[in-house]
Amino acid sequence: MIEIGARVDLPHPTGRVWRALTDPTLLARWYTEVEPAAGRPGRLLLYTAGLPGFDAAVDAEVTERREPDALALRCQEAGRRTLLSCAVTPTAEGCRLTVREALDHGPWPVEQRVRREQFYQQALTGRLPAILDWLAFQQVDLLRDQGPPTAEMPVVEAAGPAPRARRRRRAPLVAALGGGVLVTGLATWALLPSDPDRAAAPEPATVPPIATTAATSGPPRATPTARPTRGATPSARPSRSASPTPSRTPTVAPTPATPLAARYETVDTRFFGYTGEVVVDNAAGAAARDWTVVLTLPSGSTIDDVEGGEWEQDGRSVTITGSAVPPGGSQTVRFDVRDADPFVKAPEACAVADTPCAGL
Repeated sequence: MIEIGARVDLPHPTGRVWRALTDPTLLARWYTEVEPAAGRPGRLLLYTAGLPGFDAAVDAEVTERREPDALALRCQEAGRRTLLSCAVTPTAEGCRLTVREALDHGPWPVEQRVRREQFYQQALTGRLPAILDWLAFQQVDLLRDQGPPTAEMPVVEAAGPAPRARRRRRAPLVAALGGGVLVTGLATWALLPSDPDRAAAPEPATVPPIATTAATSGPPRATPTARPTRGATPSARPSRSASPTPSRTPTVAPTPATPLAARYETVDTRFFGYTGEVVVDNAAGAAARDWTVVLTLPSGSTIDDVEGGEWEQDGRSVTITGSAVPPGGSQTVRFDVRDADPFVKAPEACAVADTPCAGL
């Protein structure tokens, strides 16, 4: 029998791996898109056309389903019939997933089998662990938190002559404390003054009176003024000439520039990230020199690289600026985003000059 297969050890519980095998949304992230076949209960349509080692889409029928241990499918693909099985076995560190596909009828070239087996191995060792790690952040793994009951430390009670030994030490201790108090009292009594008048408070210091001296000042002296010379000639008065009134030039208000517009598009996707592109269009008759694109990313997303502009990220907000956009021209900005959620493939918001970007 012709058979191919792949196997991987995963540090995850069997229930989480089973969910990744049977949830269509998760399956599309690490294997291929799956949907129920219309009008045929118990049958699935796997969109595998174009994947390495596949000729067309696969029409599959579920022949066995034992949660969370085993899943078996009978597959039809381009005149070929195969049996596909998935086995999940618990291990000390998590579980082991084994995928096998055996030929039941029809031709299966060697080159095609090799490519499909490599595809299975890459999916199981690369993309599937990434999805499982993401699921681990979304749900609490109760299986790992459970453990054996904690042993209690025994309580040892003191017995025997120990209490009597403590009672014997109390008498000398009380005597020593009493003697110390007596000595302290005698020393304090000896230091007290014998005459109560000696302990009287000192007389307050006498404050000398403050002498005030009246300041005397003489009468003000008159300042002599200079007398004008009789022979002085009065200065000629300048003639007044009317200055021409300047003419007012009407001020023309500048025509407001047409606001910029922007278009957003996700040009590439990958696990835990994507590549976005914003095209800034300038429909005005003058170059747009000061423009800013503001992106709002989901919580946990970060920008890795930006082409076509300078960028700065502050929390969820990313500000991108670039060179002047010529009149009637455009400027393209492309950026890579890394996200902890594999289902996020676009920013939450995009705007240029407070105008929302098209395409979101």
